[in-house]
Amino acid sequence: MSLAEALVVFTPSGRRARFPHGTTVLDAARSLGVDLDAVCGGRGICGRCQIEVSEGEHAKHGITATASHLSPIGEVERRYAAERGLADGRRLGCAARIAGDLVVDVPPESQVYRQVVRKEAEERAIVLDPVVRLYYVEVEQPTLESPAADARRLREALAREWGLEGLELDLHVLAGLQAALRTGGFGVTVAVHDGTSVSAIWPGLHERVFGIAFDVGSTTVAGHLCDLTSGEVLASAGEMNPQIRFGEDLMSRVSYVMLNPGAQTELTRLVRGCLAKLTAQLAAAAAVAREDVLEATVVGNPIMHHLLLGLDPTELGSAPFALTVDEGLRLSAAALGLPVHPGARAYVLPCIAGHVGADTAGMILAEAPHLADEVTLLVDVGTNAEIVLGNRERLLAASSPTGPAFEGAQITYGQRAAPGAIERVRIDPETLEPRIRVVGCEAWSDEPGFAEARVTGICGSGIIEALAELHLAGVLGSDGTIDGRLAERTARVVPEGRTYAYVLHAAEPRILITQDDVRQIQLAKAALHAGCRLLLDRYGLERVERIRLAGAFGSQIDPVHALVLGLVPDCEPERVTAAGNAAGTGARIALLNGAARREIEEVVRTVEKVETAVEPRFQEHFVDALAIPHARDPYERLSQTVALPARRAGGQRRERARRAGAAAGRRRS
Repeated sequence: MSLAEALVVFTPSGRRARFPHGTTVLDAARSLGVDLDAVCGGRGICGRCQIEVSEGEHAKHGITATASHLSPIGEVERRYAAERGLADGRRLGCAARIAGDLVVDVPPESQVYRQVVRKEAEERAIVLDPVVRLYYVEVEQPTLESPAADARRLREALAREWGLEGLELDLHVLAGLQAALRTGGFGVTVAVHDGTSVSAIWPGLHERVFGIAFDVGSTTVAGHLCDLTSGEVLASAGEMNPQIRFGEDLMSRVSYVMLNPGAQTELTRLVRGCLAKLTAQLAAAAAVAREDVLEATVVGNPIMHHLLLGLDPTELGSAPFALTVDEGLRLSAAALGLPVHPGARAYVLPCIAGHVGADTAGMILAEAPHLADEVTLLVDVGTNAEIVLGNRERLLAASSPTGPAFEGAQITYGQRAAPGAIERVRIDPETLEPRIRVVGCEAWSDEPGFAEARVTGICGSGIIEALAELHLAGVLGSDGTIDGRLAERTARVVPEGRTYAYVLHAAEPRILITQDDVRQIQLAKAALHAGCRLLLDRYGLERVERIRLAGAFGSQIDPVHALVLGLVPDCEPERVTAAGNAAGTGARIALLNGAARREIEEVVRTVEKVETAVEPRFQEHFVDALAIPHARDPYERLSQTVALPARRAGGQRRERARRAGAAAGRRRS
């Protein structure tokens, strides 16, 4: 071994080699392929290449490391520390030179492919590998002797300093190239998209670039603004989908387009306007210039997908439910009307089938059933429920038309989950008296502090809990009938026309659960359960061991109440868990990791599609699932935890349920 060489070990990668004294830590990291960031190319400007020396004796490596085995702090680091601050023990890898054996720790914030953990994604780790990367370059100035065009000299500088060959320059980059070069003293930062083209340019050092992940639902549209260099979510916002005035459910919007040729132009304008509004809100909330937003990703169900893209959705309204396009799309953000940088791109995740869209692809990407051994049932509960079943061996997917009842629509006193909406319900089985909790107030109705709360209605999670609690208390039979005989026992059960209702909130506003409300939820939950059951049939399973409830509504449902009502097949309650907004999480993963886009494009091609609309057994499963929790399944696993009431549905009630199911089936077809 030469005395002029030192052993350098990088953690956490564990890569190691000997390097000549005087080698910068950044050069050593690059030669080993160690993940150490440096936007400015090692000029001591960006500060991304910060490292620490792990001092002490390292028996595993046979060396003793000390901070003195780096060159003394020089002018570059002193200047950076004075201007921007440098924590004790930190050094700039581009300036610190090797002078002895070292164990070098690369902290997470200095890693290009760092993991970003978001609580909204249930502590999910997202590997940061965005398709947009920033590079600082210094370009040779033109002279009379060397008058090469500025674009050519920029390409040459990028190839020389970063190894980026053959990059295309977008037209708007060419338009601003000369001004950027001269303003920056021929030092500029460029954004390179997917390693193929320069999509933006700024004079001097530009260190941050942003992206937005959009989840375009039939009821709500949500967006998350992320820092592409750190993965941090800087702002989130949501809006009601303005298309809702053309119908709560998707088929209503398709019908509107069918009856009004060319109407998709108006629906497209509305949803794009909503995305533009959210973009402005997000940028303002995060104090970010919209011109610094260079990437967007989008998920949505097939009809929202088509309407956003300006495609006619009418073929999705009837069999064989043909999509115009199903692969992942790479577009300019301007094509979707996003008010961002002119060079910004948008990526729309792939669809799976006519009623199983990019939102389901996002859910698969977020939950990764294709990487697991255990078979999992994923259910995104909404106006149109998306269902995925399987593991690494096989994946099946379907959608089920649950309708808007779960969102509070078609419920007598229903509303969306806004402040004042009843979201939690408990009913005493002896007294039949309720306890409630509303959105925006942590206190229950029998606790101090609730008196100040304002009650306005009941939202989806509240109606689910109310019906499940009514069933457990014996007020609601397994056929879904409110027992009018209890009116003699309690003032909570009252006549309502030819049927009975339950008074959930007696004070103003008086809120009742009516018999029609029960029927609406029965129809919705039966459609969802039937879709789940069809996938289990196709997979060859009688039961599933793990269920994940996704979506803004699905994640708010209490698992026990969902099982009591029969929303999903029988399962141990502790094995039914919330997945959060999995579709939105998938959009965020695709925004922050380019490899994830290729991954999901491969996975969706392997998914087996089950079209519930033409499955012969759907009607049979639907009718059985109208009962609470189910006509045939005794829910034995649930009954080990919860004392389910004995069934008391008579033949006439069973026949009414069957007729209701048949009518629903006719409406559906």
